[in-house]
Amino acid sequence: MPHANWRELLLSPGLKLGLFAMEFATPGLPMIVQRAGADFLVLDMEHSGFGFETVKAVCMGGRAAGLPMVVRVAHRHPNEVSRALDMGADALMAPLVSTAEQAREFVAWATYPPSGGSRGVAMMVAHDAYQPGPAPEKMAAADARKAILIQIETRAGAENADAIAALDGVDCLWIGHMDLSCSLGIPGQFEHPDFLAAEAQVREAARRHRKAFGRLAASSVEAQSLTARGYDTLGLCSDIMAIHSRVAEGVALLRGDRQ
Repeated sequence: MPHANWRELLLSPGLKLGLFAMEFATPGLPMIVQRAGADFLVLDMEHSGFGFETVKAVCMGGRAAGLPMVVRVAHRHPNEVSRALDMGADALMAPLVSTAEQAREFVAWATYPPSGGSRGVAMMVAHDAYQPGPAPEKMAAADARKAILIQIETRAGAENADAIAALDGVDCLWIGHMDLSCSLGIPGQFEHPDFLAAEAQVREAARRHRKAFGRLAASSVEAQSLTARGYDTLGLCSDIMAIHSRVAEGVALLRGDRQ
């Protein structure tokens, strides 16, 4: 199966870089991202209009390109979790996780029985490349291959980061920086002492339990600074940010101050 090593890559030392898709999603997008040298693509269902048909088409493009596909589901719900995986997602991102119990539930929804989970079983669909074969073997392979990224976006989530990171099946703590700053009462103040303290709680929990530590950056320049703060898994920017910055760069270069 494609991307069998994505979970291993996520948990390995070194920098993992990707793109967030929040507006533009076609089967060719993973190939573009892969050709640019990135390691993964996130399809954001929480803050976009993407439906599962779109997710399926882009995930199939990801498999053709050999690029791991992460789906951020819109809600923490078992139906959304199993459906995203069935459509071919290699990893799932869980939004607004504040407790270890919420993280444990999410992992269980993404895991087949009898391995401690409750994921519904469908074979010969997108996730197993429509191939026949023994269901137990394919279920075990899918459980071993998938990765779970837990978003820490609240004060409680930061306070409970150690318990969340300690869970088997949690592979990455991903800070939702805007929501976290809002939860702390300091919207957009990412250098505020309270934000830095919460960030440090999450970073140390990820390090202690040998889990990846991630965040979305607004630009490559910001991503570079975030690596100095201990992040090893970064969304370099979103598709919207990438297009906007490139167009603005061209307009400024050609028009200068003549606007």
